[in-house]
Amino acid sequence: MPYIGRMQQNLFDADGGKEALGPGATVLRGFARKRDVELLAAIEAITARAPFRHMVTPGGFEMSVAMTNCGAAGWVTDRTGYRYQARDPQTGAPWPAMPPEFLELAAEAAAAAGFATVVPDACLINRYEPGAKLSLHQDKDEADFAHPIVSVSLGLPATFQFGGAKRGDPVRKITLEHGDVVVWGGPSRLFHHGVLTLKSGEHPLTGCRRFNLTLRKAL
Repeated sequence: MPYIGRMQQNLFDADGGKEALGPGATVLRGFARKRDVELLAAIEAITARAPFRHMVTPGGFEMSVAMTNCGAAGWVTDRTGYRYQARDPQTGAPWPAMPPEFLELAAEAAAAAGFATVVPDACLINRYEPGAKLSLHQDKDEADFAHPIVSVSLGLPATFQFGGAKRGDPVRKITLEHGDVVVWGGPSRLFHHGVLTLKSGEHPLTGCRRFNLTLRKAL
């Protein structure tokens, strides 16, 4: 699925709602805000069946971000490595189905960012509380890198880091607010990215938490 957009020449486009991060990478400001209540309700329904948990990296470190999944495949990490699998290792059951709200948002956001329609089969749901962070990393466990990543922010603001193909490349830091969506693919599909330590705060819908949906075509 090729990237069909072009890197914007200005920081903000004519609509005022898009911010270019790089070739094939765009922030859609407030794009998910109009459906925030239904997205948060869907997260609550998913986590009733597949609870949040703090996964362990292959190196034995417990992640500060709590995670769960929905869709045909879920991303997991443990001492044996990083991978996608069809069943929740904690319950033994298949991951909850992808809500239609997630699918619709992913398709609309991808199109707004200049990509052809994307139909994700995996959604990693992250829950950040004050002190949690996500180190710079690449999303590279998927079968086909031709599909873009769609990342949705809900709740407390966070500082998003977006680097380059190499871990040591310069990193841009931007604040992501409630309802912002980041889409990256094409030339920047394997760029490093992460989230700095979440600061304390209070959001009217999520309290002292931030939720992030990362929608991917994994299989």
